[in-house]
Amino acid sequence: MFDVAGVAAGITSHRVEGIGGVGPARSGRPPQPSEPGVGTHPPVGSVAAGTVDGVAQIEIIEATEVTDDLVEAFQRLVPQLSSSNPPPSGAELQAIVSSEASVLLLAVDREAGDRILGSLTLAWFRIPTGVRAWIEDVVVDGEARGQGVGEHLNRHALDVARARGARTVDLTSRPSREAANRLYQRIGFVPRDTNVYRYSLDT
Repeated sequence: MFDVAGVAAGITSHRVEGIGGVGPARSGRPPQPSEPGVGTHPPVGSVAAGTVDGVAQIEIIEATEVTDDLVEAFQRLVPQLSSSNPPPSGAELQAIVSSEASVLLLAVDREAGDRILGSLTLAWFRIPTGVRAWIEDVVVDGEARGQGVGEHLNRHALDVARARGARTVDLTSRPSREAANRLYQRIGFVPRDTNVYRYSLDT
């Protein structure tokens, strides 16, 4: 397995040069206990170095700017995630990476031309009972599945949520996604005894 770095208080800032043109990871001071969920994003550290089942030198970074390489990556990844939603435009990606309420994490293979192998979006918000976080749109390129990429995206998202002061992290996964459900439960997610409702605002 990857040796996970930057766990909880040990999250370190770093700059990743030339990662597919997605820009450096954010740097700066993690939020202090007295200010959870307030201020700039926590810094994103390197998740791993080494090889996992043949995938070499994978790093988890935060996208902080939008380039042609990032747009191309989502044109490739989103159809593997959803058949009913188109890939985001450059402007839509810009809204994501510039938001103070979410972070776009990328799994990058440093030894394969800085290819983006997967992504995950972590969103957080404050409510009267505390700071909550949600993991959304987890996708790993088909060629890299089964090699630990999704697990390390999720584990890194949990570290970021913890640094933001979140009390819980939620996600949803269709029962048909058996491998994904096994992964989430192995990481430590537990099914909730609740109903999930959706109201469509599409006209």
